[in-house]
Amino acid sequence: MRFFKSFKYAFRGIVYCINNERNMRIHTVAALYVFVFSLFFKMSRTSYAAVFLAVAMVMAAELFNTVAEELCDMTAASFHPVVRIVKDMAAGAVLVCAVFAAAVGICVFWQPAAFLKILQFFAAKPLMLLLLAVSVAVSIVFIISGPIGIRDHIRRNREE
Repeated sequence: MRFFKSFKYAFRGIVYCINNERNMRIHTVAALYVFVFSLFFKMSRTSYAAVFLAVAMVMAAELFNTVAEELCDMTAASFHPVVRIVKDMAAGAVLVCAVFAAAVGICVFWQPAAFLKILQFFAAKPLMLLLLAVSVAVSIVFIISGPIGIRDHIRRNREE
């Protein structure tokens, strides 16, 4: 039973990070689009493994960055130079992971024929282009407001 509770706590931590950290929402949305559009590319298992590892690395770094920020905020009542350094280093770790994930993306997804295939797909199916536009709009709202902000906005509108 303890084993399953540990998964519950882990998921609760991930959800907390998504709810409270805009950058984690950006990473989540980016990962979703990467995996959806990966269907247009010729990719080996190794390529998929590299993409999965890159995405996991960035998200794990963002989780650790959030841990560092929360602990720093909890322990320091006011500005402290060491807290700033810790927060900057944690953010730097995320940046390093994100840059290398982008490099993995360039290595794996640099397939001009696949980009042409994507353009042809959307040109032949305007409804899918509309669906993509709607999903981008929803993603932007999700990134800016977060699930909690969206939920609160919906609740306020129902009460009016």
